Amino acid sequence: MIKVLIADDQELIRQSLQIVLESKAGIEVTDIAANGQEVIRCVRKNRPDVILMDIRMPKMDGVQCTKIIKENYSDIKIIILTTFDDDEFVYNALKFGASGYLLKGVSMDELENAIVTVYNGRAMINPDIATKVLRLFSQMAQADYTISVGTKGVEELTKTEWKIIRQVEQGAANKEIAEKLSLSEGTVRNYLSAILNKLDLRDRTQLAIWAVQTNVARKNPEG
Repeated sequence: MIKVLIADDQELIRQSLQIVLESKAGIEVTDIAANGQEVIRCVRKNRPDVILMDIRMPKMDGVQCTKIIKENYSDIKIIILTTFDDDEFVYNALKFGASGYLLKGVSMDELENAIVTVYNGRAMINPDIATKVLRLFSQMAQADYTISVGTKGVEELTKTEWKIIRQVEQGAANKEIAEKLSLSEGTVRNYLSAILNKLDLRDRTQLAIWAVQTNVARKNPEG
């Protein structure tokens, strides 16, 4: 019997998933949670085999929760279930150890298959997201892959921008960066936009790869 915990801030989705999954042979829903903090409490009480984790939740989002769960319960498998498919969430959720990443809207049979797949130690990623993931890790795996950034743009970066780059390098999401630096999420987004413009980079994924490859944020005294 595969024990599953459902985490989603929308009650209708939690209840719908619970009803459907409990009708599946071999699956038992042990708990439902509305935010990341509840997830951690449920895990301590009834350790599940698999967690269906929403990204956008109050108090603690799915990315932060994934990081904490995997640091303390590495054997628990986590499937990120979300309507969002941007690079930031893909990069961070997989970086912190998620075994699957599905967009809401998958069929119940696909979801059941994903639960069984990750429970058996394999990964399950929505095809729409798989392309991004493969591109990202292919880039990082190529020893000769480098992202060039102009010296002028680097010199124009402010002290706060260096701090944000260091957080991006470590895989932090906007919410985490905002809390760490005592800024609003909107301000963090504005800073990131300015950083990308100065460095002539396409997105935060390129920024993260550049920072990791060059270790520039740690070398910079203002960082």
